[in-house]
Amino acid sequence: MRKISFVVILVAVTVLFMSHELFLKTDSHFLEPNEAVQLYLLNGTFDTSENAITTDRIIQPKVIGPNYNMQPKEEQFTIKDKITYLNFTTGDAGTYVAGISTLPKVLEMNAKAFNTYLEHEGLENTIAERKVQKTENTGAKERYSKHVKALLQVGEKSSMDFMKPLDYPIEFVPMNNPFEINSGDAVGFKLLRNGKPLANHIVHYSTAVPGKDTHENENSTKTNENGLVSIIPTSKGKWYLATIHMEKKEGEEVDYESNWATLTFEIK
Repeated sequence: MRKISFVVILVAVTVLFMSHELFLKTDSHFLEPNEAVQLYLLNGTFDTSENAITTDRIIQPKVIGPNYNMQPKEEQFTIKDKITYLNFTTGDAGTYVAGISTLPKVLEMNAKAFNTYLEHEGLENTIAERKVQKTENTGAKERYSKHVKALLQVGEKSSMDFMKPLDYPIEFVPMNNPFEINSGDAVGFKLLRNGKPLANHIVHYSTAVPGKDTHENENSTKTNENGLVSIIPTSKGKWYLATIHMEKKEGEEVDYESNWATLTFEIK
């Protein structure tokens, strides 16, 4: 019995590490015009990357700003110490948005592992659906892809470029500029799924805290009927929003398809 229990625990832990979130960050989201910049992908948590994303999986990389619409080439990416870096140079002053999407991968899990993963990620609708359909004791094959964005303030001048959607399968689009808010002000976002507002959907958010796991301080909220959600950053530093949209797939090689979205920004 001890051996079986250990195997179950090991499977659950493995699943949690396999269900990495992906974040696009930089050392400072406050930059200068015509500055050489290195954005990096953290594949794991907001604080640590467990493994790098290879360039063959990266699609639709974009950096958009005033009179600036760059689609990075493969040679602009480098990999070092389990982190994938994007190297580029900013243009004119303004508020930029950068993003990267990944090609799908398929993961197969047994029932115990899949249920643990759903609980860990707070996918309440899928959990409830499996109970109604009496499939909670069956395994699943999931096709997943991730779509990450970061906001960047270049120079002192703001612009509206940060509000431009990147046409990813799922993404957060800011409704106001987080680089311009004061303490206690709210930042609003619209969550889009295939370009349409995603209503009543759970969203997680948190900030980096020195010496602590960012996910330990994670909070959750939901979009309203128009796909809108707002948060009030309570401290300076880097913040993120994260969500996963999962849907049942009938008559396909997989049972579920999930699309993950994160967005990072910094409060000065």
